[in-house]
Amino acid sequence: MDSYTFHTPIGFLTIREEEQKLTNLFWRAASEKMMKNERHSDFLHEVYTQINEYFEGKREQFDVPLKCEGTPFQQSVWRQLQKIPYGETRSYQEIAIGIGNEKAVRAVGQANNKNPIMIIIPCHRVIHKNGDITGFACGVEVKQYLLELEKGMGLR
Repeated sequence: MDSYTFHTPIGFLTIREEEQKLTNLFWRAASEKMMKNERHSDFLHEVYTQINEYFEGKREQFDVPLKCEGTPFQQSVWRQLQKIPYGETRSYQEIAIGIGNEKAVRAVGQANNKNPIMIIIPCHRVIHKNGDITGFACGVEVKQYLLELEKGMGLR
């Protein structure tokens, strides 16, 4: 499994691939040690390029194949997250309704938390129905930054 860690406006991100499919995109705390001997494939270079374009406000959609391991429920939530348009948000309840299980609001939150490919599977676009922004693995400040990036920067 090839991986690559790089710096972004929200800190270090690590991307991993298996057989030309993205398996992970996650935030790495500055205090964590970098992995040695990371291999940077052409595929990971394309993912890296697309993520940088996103942070530059030049990309709203990603075009990389994904391979996410999770339960069937998690998979359904992650597919629903990918339907949230750039610059928009949905509530946990709206996601639960979207997957056909309106009572699964807490379970949607848990599946959101297990998302292995942040940003591309936009778990940051899910908020509480009252508008509160909470519950993000990288911290509320990073979630707020990503939401503001998407609302304030269209394609240039």
